[in-house]
Amino acid sequence: MQYWLFKSEPDTWSWNQQVARGPVGEEWSGVRNFQARNFMRQMVPGDLGFFYHTQTERAIVGVVEVMAPAHPDSTSDDPRWECVDIKAVRPLPRKVTLEEIKADPRLADMALVRFSRLSVQPVTAEEWTLICSLAGLESM
Repeated sequence: MQYWLFKSEPDTWSWNQQVARGPVGEEWSGVRNFQARNFMRQMVPGDLGFFYHTQTERAIVGVVEVMAPAHPDSTSDDPRWECVDIKAVRPLPRKVTLEEIKADPRLADMALVRFSRLSVQPVTAEEWTLICSLAGLESM
């Protein structure tokens, strides 16, 4: 299993909206960055990801699951753009802020710290376990 982080502006697509989609999930569309697209091409159903709110909140707020592998993005006529489908799994018992992540030396190499603008990014197994612990969630 691989782990990921999906960034979203809460006023565009929020955790609550993701949860409201239920088991149907939602296409993670609109990504127009080749590196982020390439990460989505590596995803397989069953992979888990953190759902991260950008803007003023800047915090990991929930866990999502990849439901479908990369496929054409329905919001683009350009075949170069692909996306995956994800569904909400559970909210975190406690949000983990970017400030907390940056303050923890064990997370200094995390993509969220090093590549702050990248909307879809990998998370290592060690980072996953540590953030789950910070959030009060048993590692999934």
